[in-house]
Amino acid sequence: MSHSQPRFCPQCGQKTLSQCSAKQFVCTHCQFTYFHNPAAAVMIAITVEDELLIAIRGREPGLGGWDLPGGFVDPDESLEQAAIREIQEELGITIDTLTYQGSFSNTYRYKEVEYKTCDTFFVCSLPSKPTLIAQDDVAEVLWVKKQDIELERFAFLSTQHAIFQWLQQK
Repeated sequence: MSHSQPRFCPQCGQKTLSQCSAKQFVCTHCQFTYFHNPAAAVMIAITVEDELLIAIRGREPGLGGWDLPGGFVDPDESLEQAAIREIQEELGITIDTLTYQGSFSNTYRYKEVEYKTCDTFFVCSLPSKPTLIAQDDVAEVLWVKKQDIELERFAFLSTQHAIFQWLQQK
């Protein structure tokens, strides 16, 4: 079992989880079954006319890479609520109109733990550029014209795939 997979049973606390499948683990001590399912996350493409808002990552993973505003969905939160909250936390603005575009699998490695995520992709088109305050894990923001987007600069493959698909629709 790799160090990024669960080892300790959530029920009895013993280091006795045995992997049965890609996501299923059973404790050999108390027989508890644990499912290691993907974490839900959101990413939001904020656009104004032919420009896309790029968030520069202020921390690992992907420090300094391009990203879209977004993050993990909190317990008891919908995808849309998470998207609105993340935009507020990372940019200091409130949005109210989102369009769901799709979802993409991703691997998010943080502090030696590998998280499998399902990254949902939304688009928010604004009439004009708002005043933004880069905060939380965003180091800075920049507006990039669609024709100048460099997919390989995005820190995560899921974001590269989402932006590629989005650009093909335009």
